[in-house]
Amino acid sequence: MAGQTYVIPLREMEEAERPRERLLRFGPDALKNHELLAIILNTGYRRESVLDLAQRIVQEYGSKAIAEERSVERLMSILGLPPVKACQVVATFELGRRLYLEEPGRVPALRTPEEVHRYVKEMETLAKEEFRGLYLNARNKVIHDEIISIGTLTANLVHPREVFRPAFEYGCAAIIVVHNHPSGDPAPSEEDISLTRQLVQVSRIMGIEVLDHVIIGKGNFVSLKEMGKL
Repeated sequence: MAGQTYVIPLREMEEAERPRERLLRFGPDALKNHELLAIILNTGYRRESVLDLAQRIVQEYGSKAIAEERSVERLMSILGLPPVKACQVVATFELGRRLYLEEPGRVPALRTPEEVHRYVKEMETLAKEEFRGLYLNARNKVIHDEIISIGTLTANLVHPREVFRPAFEYGCAAIIVVHNHPSGDPAPSEEDISLTRQLVQVSRIMGIEVLDHVIIGKGNFVSLKEMGKL
């Protein structure tokens, strides 16, 4: 049939190339992130093999962001995942996060734009524009990391209530917002500056400070606070 896409199921791959067999033989360090995720997902969906599906999830969302995602509905909507697979992804990373955070000193503190850039560095490679909220406690440690929207950054896609809702839910003291420019140029647009000022105005009413808006480019970044735009 014209236009039909064929995928190679895991059972038809060379045994030595299958993620599960490679995990058994070489251990987890030998596998890439999407290969580990493919083991969790176990099967593909529609016309995607499980490896292609896992790779798309990691590429479109970013490894750090997907690890912090807690909304099954958002994964279903943004990535087109069925409920079972969206639940698998959320449950897997939630378990890992809980175990990870049980260890003292694991929660990162973000006090400078440079530290923010290092924390979200993977956003440099994202093909789509992604807007994230980093929610901090009184010691500037990240207590929650959430994707607010994916797509062109406009006031319609990023509403203040979506930015501040997690702040109340997790009892944070301050927020740092971050988004990337897939073009590679981190220079802020008029829309970026307008949205930032809108968030700062709301923050004064809410009593939760917006510390900075950091824009990520290819290998570089800008801080709207350092530019005097907050």
